Amino acid sequence: MEKRSKIQTFHISTYGCQMNLADTSTLMATMINRGYRPVDNERDADLIILNTCSVREKAEQRVFGRLGEIARYKFRKPHLKIAVVGCMAQRLGKELIEQVPHVDYVLGTDRVFELPDVIEDKPGTDQVMTALGHENIDFITPVKETPYSGFVTIARGCDNHCSYCIVPYVRGKERAHSTDYIIDSVRRMVNEGVVEITLLGQNVNSYSCDETDFPDLLKRVAGETGVKRLRFMTSHPKDLSEKLVDLMAAEPKIMPHVHLPLQAGSNRVLKRMGRVYTVEHYLKIVEYIRKKLDYICLTTDLIVGFPGESEKEYEATLAVVRQVKFDSAFMFRYSTRPGTPAARYPDDVPEKDKIRRLNKLIAMQQEISRCQNQRELNQVRFSLVEGTSRRDATVLRARTEGNKTVLFASENVAVGGVVPVRITEADAFTLHGQLEELT
Repeated sequence: MEKRSKIQTFHISTYGCQMNLADTSTLMATMINRGYRPVDNERDADLIILNTCSVREKAEQRVFGRLGEIARYKFRKPHLKIAVVGCMAQRLGKELIEQVPHVDYVLGTDRVFELPDVIEDKPGTDQVMTALGHENIDFITPVKETPYSGFVTIARGCDNHCSYCIVPYVRGKERAHSTDYIIDSVRRMVNEGVVEITLLGQNVNSYSCDETDFPDLLKRVAGETGVKRLRFMTSHPKDLSEKLVDLMAAEPKIMPHVHLPLQAGSNRVLKRMGRVYTVEHYLKIVEYIRKKLDYICLTTDLIVGFPGESEKEYEATLAVVRQVKFDSAFMFRYSTRPGTPAARYPDDVPEKDKIRRLNKLIAMQQEISRCQNQRELNQVRFSLVEGTSRRDATVLRARTEGNKTVLFASENVAVGGVVPVRITEADAFTLHGQLEELT
């Protein structure tokens, strides 16, 4: 007779990127199909699952803090089980249970969906499972961000091995979803009412399956499905092609937004980071994008205080940021990720200098973002209504073609609609506007 656990209910908390959200969606469906019931409050759960991120130290610290908080539930409910899954589980393995003994299960990125087997003590399962190469990636379920927008993963893993990044070690080698799977996933979401879909991958531009590259994939998705708005992320500068930019210029379904991580403005630092491109190459891409597209929003990732980064090299990053004029940026000070090549470098930039550099960069980028948003004034942006403002329920919140948040008042617009909004005000973070009546 099959052994059945006492677990009947479960609760999942998700940390990290959209790909983790997609994994959570698939895991939830898997658990439900096996007879387990999701609950909104973790206090009502027999199994608490934390789907984790390991990209930065802060992300792992948040999980450790949460594990400390939920330990008290075990005193109230002796049969309660706690599972840590995903990237942090992959990186730490058995060490996680040694650090937090009240954790019951640790499943890495390729073993997440075997959790029902683990809690039922099926043959071949164990408390800690982190071996890579056991995942059927076409099993991954697309995930809705809202009822009208969603994510479809086109590839998992990464082959780039940037020296500071843990992703290739916790997600494994790059594996592409089949083109048919992606198109079918988009069609299914469109049939469920999704208006805007973002194609996801650690590096979407390196997508390749059956002689289909990423621009070809985008063209097929746009032409063979009823999706109204298409986005993609993240792009790697070494792989973003003129072919892709030309397609963006020709295909109105593809939204005018490119997230293109720069990371640093010094060629020597980029080389130590393992980024495999130069500042000059990056700027050439930006020049081509802006030449071909009348309107484009560019966003980026930046790291300051990388091992060996001099003050002059940091200033070079500031100079590139001033030149490119990003619409927004995710900005971080470097922290060592054990297991990465950069962990072998002396972390020789003092923390006070990292903080000073980051604060100066953030202040400069915020002013650039404010200036970039001023160009939106008096423009009409077709915006997907996603809900109401967090501060004022009478104000609607929407996303423009350039992936900017715009707030406007209206009583006659349904959530999920794409409507014209004339921009009337703009600060560094948000646009404000009014509904435009089309004649």
